Amino acid sequence: MSAAMSHGSSAEPDLTPILDLVFQLITFFMLVINFKAAALDTSLRLPVIGSARPIDSKGVDDVLVLNVNKEGSLNVYGDRKSDIKRYIANEATASRMLAKRKGKTITNDDDLPTTVVIRADRGVSFNLLNKVLTECQKYGFRKFTFKAQNLEK
Repeated sequence: MSAAMSHGSSAEPDLTPILDLVFQLITFFMLVINFKAAALDTSLRLPVIGSARPIDSKGVDDVLVLNVNKEGSLNVYGDRKSDIKRYIANEATASRMLAKRKGKTITNDDDLPTTVVIRADRGVSFNLLNKVLTECQKYGFRKFTFKAQNLEK
Protein backbone atom coordinates (compact mmCIF):
# COMPACT_ATOMS: atom_id res chain seq x y z
CA MET A 1 0.00 0.00 0.00
CA SER A 2 2.82 2.36 0.74
CA ALA A 3 4.31 1.60 -2.69
CA ALA A 4 1.05 2.59 -4.37
CA MET A 5 0.93 5.90 -2.51
CA SER A 6 4.52 6.80 -3.35
CA HIS A 7 3.82 6.51 -7.10
CA GLY A 8 0.84 8.87 -6.91
CA SER A 9 0.79 12.35 -8.42
CA SER A 10 2.95 14.89 -6.71
CA ALA A 11 1.71 18.39 -5.95
CA GLU A 12 5.08 20.12 -6.47
CA PRO A 13 5.00 22.58 -9.39
CA ASP A 14 7.86 22.92 -11.87
CA LEU A 15 9.57 26.22 -10.98
CA THR A 16 12.01 26.26 -13.91
CA PRO A 17 9.92 28.53 -16.20
CA ILE A 18 9.24 31.09 -13.47
CA LEU A 19 12.90 31.17 -12.41
CA ASP A 20 13.92 31.63 -16.02
CA LEU A 21 11.52 34.57 -16.35
CA VAL A 22 12.79 36.20 -13.14
CA PHE A 23 16.40 35.83 -14.32
CA GLN A 24 15.55 37.44 -17.66
CA LEU A 25 13.81 40.35 -15.92
CA ILE A 26 16.79 40.93 -13.64
CA THR A 27 19.13 40.87 -16.63
CA PHE A 28 16.92 43.32 -18.52
CA PHE A 29 16.79 45.82 -15.66
CA MET A 30 20.54 45.59 -15.11
CA LEU A 31 21.13 46.44 -18.76
CA VAL A 32 18.82 49.46 -18.86
CA ILE A 33 19.68 51.06 -15.51
CA ASN A 34 20.94 54.63 -15.79
CA PHE A 35 24.22 55.03 -13.96
CA LYS A 36 24.72 58.60 -15.20
CA ALA A 37 21.93 59.87 -12.96
CA ALA A 38 23.91 58.64 -9.96
CA ALA A 39 26.80 60.90 -10.97
CA LEU A 40 24.73 64.05 -10.38
CA ASP A 41 24.87 65.80 -7.03
CA THR A 42 21.35 67.06 -6.46
CA SER A 43 22.33 69.17 -3.45
CA LEU A 44 24.08 71.71 -5.71
CA ARG A 45 22.29 74.96 -6.41
CA LEU A 46 23.13 75.47 -10.07
CA PRO A 47 23.31 78.96 -11.55
CA VAL A 48 20.10 80.08 -13.25
CA ILE A 49 20.22 81.35 -16.83
CA GLY A 50 17.56 81.79 -19.48
CA SER A 51 19.05 79.55 -22.16
CA ALA A 52 20.19 76.39 -20.37
CA ARG A 53 20.12 73.38 -22.70
CA PRO A 54 20.75 69.66 -22.27
CA ILE A 55 24.21 68.36 -23.10
CA ASP A 56 24.69 67.70 -26.81
CA SER A 57 27.21 64.87 -26.78
CA LYS A 58 27.29 64.59 -30.62
CA GLY A 59 27.83 60.86 -30.43
CA VAL A 60 30.51 61.11 -27.74
CA ASP A 61 29.88 58.53 -25.09
CA ASP A 62 32.80 59.36 -22.78
CA VAL A 63 31.58 62.02 -20.34
CA LEU A 64 33.14 63.01 -17.01
CA VAL A 65 30.74 64.77 -14.62
CA LEU A 66 32.36 66.98 -11.96
CA ASN A 67 30.11 68.34 -9.20
CA VAL A 68 31.86 71.29 -7.50
CA ASN A 69 30.40 72.42 -4.18
CA LYS A 70 30.78 75.83 -2.51
CA GLU A 71 33.96 74.77 -0.72
CA GLY A 72 35.60 73.82 -4.02
CA SER A 73 35.73 70.07 -3.47
CA LEU A 74 34.39 67.51 -5.91
CA ASN A 75 31.42 65.29 -5.17
CA VAL A 76 31.46 62.16 -7.31
CA TYR A 77 28.74 59.53 -6.83
CA GLY A 78 28.07 60.95 -3.37
CA ASP A 79 31.73 60.70 -2.34
CA ARG A 80 33.64 63.90 -1.57
CA LYS A 81 37.02 64.09 -3.30
CA SER A 82 39.24 66.60 -1.51
CA ASP A 83 42.32 65.81 -3.62
CA ILE A 84 41.20 67.23 -6.96
CA LYS A 85 44.56 66.76 -8.68
CA ARG A 86 44.77 63.03 -7.98
CA TYR A 87 41.15 62.41 -8.97
CA ILE A 88 41.50 64.22 -12.30
CA ALA A 89 44.82 62.46 -12.99
CA ASN A 90 43.14 59.09 -12.39
CA GLU A 91 40.25 60.03 -14.69
CA ALA A 92 42.71 61.09 -17.41
CA THR A 93 44.44 57.72 -17.16
CA ALA A 94 41.07 55.96 -17.37
CA SER A 95 40.13 58.03 -20.43
CA ARG A 96 43.38 57.05 -22.16
CA MET A 97 42.77 53.39 -21.37
CA LEU A 98 39.20 53.60 -22.72
CA ALA A 99 40.47 55.21 -25.94
CA LYS A 100 43.10 52.47 -26.26
CA ARG A 101 40.40 49.79 -25.92
CA LYS A 102 38.50 51.51 -28.73
CA GLY A 103 41.58 51.35 -30.96
CA LYS A 104 42.88 54.92 -30.55
CA THR A 105 46.33 55.55 -29.16
CA ILE A 106 46.52 58.75 -27.15
CA THR A 107 49.85 59.93 -25.80
CA ASN A 108 50.29 62.19 -22.78
CA ASP A 109 50.58 65.21 -25.10
CA ASP A 110 47.32 64.53 -26.98
CA ASP A 111 43.93 65.98 -26.10
CA LEU A 112 41.56 63.54 -24.44
CA PRO A 113 38.27 62.73 -26.21
CA THR A 114 36.34 62.96 -22.93
CA THR A 115 33.82 65.76 -22.47
CA VAL A 116 34.00 67.26 -18.97
CA VAL A 117 30.64 68.40 -17.62
CA ILE A 118 31.07 70.87 -14.77
CA ARG A 119 28.14 71.28 -12.40
CA ALA A 120 29.24 74.03 -10.03
CA ASP A 121 27.18 75.43 -7.17
CA ARG A 122 26.18 79.05 -7.79
CA GLY A 123 28.15 80.02 -4.67
CA VAL A 124 31.47 78.74 -6.06
CA SER A 125 34.03 81.50 -6.51
CA PHE A 126 35.79 81.93 -9.83
CA ASN A 127 39.14 81.02 -8.24
CA LEU A 128 37.85 77.61 -7.13
CA LEU A 129 36.26 76.92 -10.50
CA ASN A 130 39.41 78.04 -12.30
CA LYS A 131 41.43 75.61 -10.16
CA VAL A 132 39.28 72.70 -11.40
CA LEU A 133 39.50 73.87 -15.03
CA THR A 134 43.28 74.31 -14.84
CA GLU A 135 43.76 70.82 -13.41
CA CYS A 136 41.58 69.32 -16.14
CA GLN A 137 43.54 71.13 -18.85
CA LYS A 138 46.84 70.10 -17.27
CA TYR A 139 45.95 66.42 -17.78
CA GLY A 140 44.65 66.79 -21.35
CA PHE A 141 40.93 67.52 -21.03
CA ARG A 142 39.95 70.17 -23.58
CA LYS A 143 36.19 69.75 -24.10
CA PHE A 144 34.10 71.41 -21.40
CA THR A 145 30.39 71.90 -20.81
CA PHE A 146 28.88 73.85 -17.94
CA LYS A 147 25.50 72.98 -16.45
CA ALA A 148 22.93 75.50 -15.25
CA GLN A 149 19.21 75.60 -14.53
CA ASN A 150 16.64 77.15 -16.82
CA LEU A 151 15.25 80.50 -15.78
CA GLU A 152 11.86 79.80 -14.21
CA LYS A 153 9.10 82.06 -15.45
